[in-house]
Amino acid sequence: MPDLDGPRWGPRQAGPPGQLVVLCHGVGADGHDLIDLAPTWAPALPHAAFAAPDAPERYDMAPVGRQWFSIADRTPARLEAGVAAAAKALDGFIDAELARLALPPDAYALMGFSQGAMTVLYAGLRRTVPPRAVLAYSGALIAPDRLAGITARPPILLVHGEADEVVPVERSRLAERALRDAGFDVEALYSPGLGHGINEAGLSVGALFLQRSFAAI
Repeated sequence: MPDLDGPRWGPRQAGPPGQLVVLCHGVGADGHDLIDLAPTWAPALPHAAFAAPDAPERYDMAPVGRQWFSIADRTPARLEAGVAAAAKALDGFIDAELARLALPPDAYALMGFSQGAMTVLYAGLRRTVPPRAVLAYSGALIAPDRLAGITARPPILLVHGEADEVVPVERSRLAERALRDAGFDVEALYSPGLGHGINEAGLSVGALFLQRSFAAI
């Protein structure tokens, strides 16, 4: 897979960055879809640099946009193979950004929306140095039966609209149960009436979650 690249923002406060937040977009979008979260969350993390990489593949079900992996075949084995390949590409991007910013290997968090949430949940739990936090909005946990051998335990935030018709909210509820059963520290917010998107409540809880997760840095 090619090296990833995409828009970047920050830090808000002058001086070298103290943290990195990687934002992973949904299928059919690109990094510009999420980079606007950076100025929204920057007051909570004034020393953070934000990066929103474009997914490694062209979206294979439309003439525009990117995808982390194909969803043309949604059998569990194909989805797991796809997200595993995407996680490798994301790993390379995270390592390169941390090196470019001269940050220690644990000074980062991962956030994803929809397919990006699926990707960060898979990648973030399997990195040698786990992230300070994983934030998954409107996503799902791929391969929930593969959690037993995972030793990394980053705190996880799940956020989902209860009226989501693209990725049903039950996917996050199932993820919450599987992660809790596997010993993960999980917070969850389910928003009544919200479809496939992020509202002010989701943004606020995300900002606080990131702030707490980076408090020791």
